[in-house]
Amino acid sequence: MDLGLKGMVAVVTGGSSGIGAAVARTFAAEGAKVALTYCHDADGAARTVREIARFGSEAMSVRYDLNDDHSIERAMKEIGGRWGEIHVLVNNAVRWPEIRQLPFEDVPPASWRQEIRANLEGYYLTIQQALPYIRKAGWGRIINISTGLAEDGMPGSASYTAAKAGLHGLTATLAKELGPEGIYVNVVMPGLTMTEKALQRFPDEMLERERMKVPTRKHSVPDDIAKLVVFLGSRANGNINGECIRVSGGE
Repeated sequence: MDLGLKGMVAVVTGGSSGIGAAVARTFAAEGAKVALTYCHDADGAARTVREIARFGSEAMSVRYDLNDDHSIERAMKEIGGRWGEIHVLVNNAVRWPEIRQLPFEDVPPASWRQEIRANLEGYYLTIQQALPYIRKAGWGRIINISTGLAEDGMPGSASYTAAKAGLHGLTATLAKELGPEGIYVNVVMPGLTMTEKALQRFPDEMLERERMKVPTRKHSVPDDIAKLVVFLGSRANGNINGECIRVSGGE
């Protein structure tokens, strides 16, 4: 299937590793120009850019910090300045919650605000800054990466799940506001995905225990998420708008 992405400009935030890097590579394999962002891992971003070059596609990386308004504004202006327009925006960058989970009543206000600031407000500003370039293209797709935990909840992660659930409401509203312009907005909700960070962060016994809860008896890998994101971000997506789609093996 020709996804109609040749020559399009796709922006993938948090593209230095994991799901973001897989999404960036998959867009490039379809002939898109790719701009990916990083916060701390410049080497990882450079590696992803080199990998994209093997597909013969143009790519760039730019620093971007969800907690910094000016960083977000500069990143979108730099990308828009290079290619003039943006066709696809994938909001994948994330501020992960601390492993040390706290009961809700013990969450410090500063910690709560920081999670909401990065994982909800950061997305709001990124979309707002990218929209002029998407409108200039006359066609667009926005995919917000959330998590199944936004619907299922997880003890000790109130601020993270609240921020991600907020994306669902934002997406539903933007789908109605932007849909008439041919700009479709959707959410993808990965389950536990075997990224480099997940493999480092979680012990093997925990991963195995969680795997047995999944009806397919397997965890997703980054490419599973990337294939759905790229489809939703393409012309092959003829009328999917305002949806929240899980990639979690049926869990």
